[in-house]
Amino acid sequence: MKRLPLAGIRVLDLSRILAAPLAAQSLGDLGAEVVKVERPGRGDEARRWGPPFLKDREGRDTRESPMYLCANRNKRSITIDLSRPEGQDLVRRLAAVSDVLIENYKVGDLLRYGLDYEALRRVNPRLVYCSVTGFGQTGPYSQLPGYDTVFQAMSGLMSVTGLPDGVPGGGPMKTGPSLADFIAGQYATAGILAALYERDTGSGEGAHIDIALLDSTIAAQTHSVATYLATHTVPPRRGTEGNGGLPSQAFACLDRSIIVICGSEDQYRDFCRVLHRPELADDPRFASNALRLQHRRELAETFGALTAQWPAAELLAALQRAGIPSGPVNAYPEVFADPQVRHRGLTITAEHAQAGPTRFVGNPIRFTGVADRAPMAPPVLGQHSDELLRELLGLDAAEIAALRAQGVV
Repeated sequence: MKRLPLAGIRVLDLSRILAAPLAAQSLGDLGAEVVKVERPGRGDEARRWGPPFLKDREGRDTRESPMYLCANRNKRSITIDLSRPEGQDLVRRLAAVSDVLIENYKVGDLLRYGLDYEALRRVNPRLVYCSVTGFGQTGPYSQLPGYDTVFQAMSGLMSVTGLPDGVPGGGPMKTGPSLADFIAGQYATAGILAALYERDTGSGEGAHIDIALLDSTIAAQTHSVATYLATHTVPPRRGTEGNGGLPSQAFACLDRSIIVICGSEDQYRDFCRVLHRPELADDPRFASNALRLQHRRELAETFGALTAQWPAAELLAALQRAGIPSGPVNAYPEVFADPQVRHRGLTITAEHAQAGPTRFVGNPIRFTGVADRAPMAPPVLGQHSDELLRELLGLDAAEIAALRAQGVV
């Protein structure tokens, strides 16, 4: 493979906020050309979700928030007023020369503009049309709005996240990042790739993909929901404790906390030896994983008292020598200073139109022998309107000027 796998695919991105823009960004990272359509004058609502905001070259706030920046690299921005017939016509013409359209409007909104799937498939039968909404295109909640935290709550994710009841800070907890949005975006990406493959190897026709944040967040909980469905057991919240062998949690050291996971009996015995307490391996309370589960509070207290005597770096080095899965509990400055993260190139630098060279998180997918594309910074509002109208629709300067004068672009 000499080029990124989606080179030659064009994506029309009519989405805003986070979940669907993340899907479009993923396709762009994989080589697709992504055209982001935004409202003139206002653009994607996520642009304004600050502070903080990106600073320009003079240190002044731009209108670009991290919420927008995280989901819109490798795209070009064009402004089009979809409420105007002329704007609707431009979108139809762009859809006619695109492979994929991604949208996250409320159910039925694009139907009013003649930009729904059935209308656009008549313009382009090969179009893969992906709709990302909170509750999906059907069902009693399909018309309701919602954001990430709503779906973390309704999906049960918050019920299994956080500290147990009865301890300080106990109770349901959302994750820090907007995981429901990210999960839905990745399911959307997978669905789009599957539809493109089927189109190009089978029917030759596009498809309509219906992605719901609620569905996606439930499905992503894997063994937690499987535990309930298969056994009718509701998984408890366990804080930093893992879901398999024990001990498996955060332990405080002299200077910071670390994570230790003993996924097997051998690893548990090695952990005891590292801590210079090999006899704990045969303690009647802890001699098997089933017993450790039964006495998990005593287990945590016993081993927490031991790790608290060690400097974190010294204990981690000993654990790694023993082959015990472990690592520091990092804050972001430590994450991006970590030699493994630096080696893997998780940060990229791209030239932003207002801020100049700006760092972003890169795509974690690596193709051996294929050079990454030169990253494009998330565009400022309408940054590429004129070039896209010329390049994709063949409009001349006078036609573009007329559309600007009418407020269509």
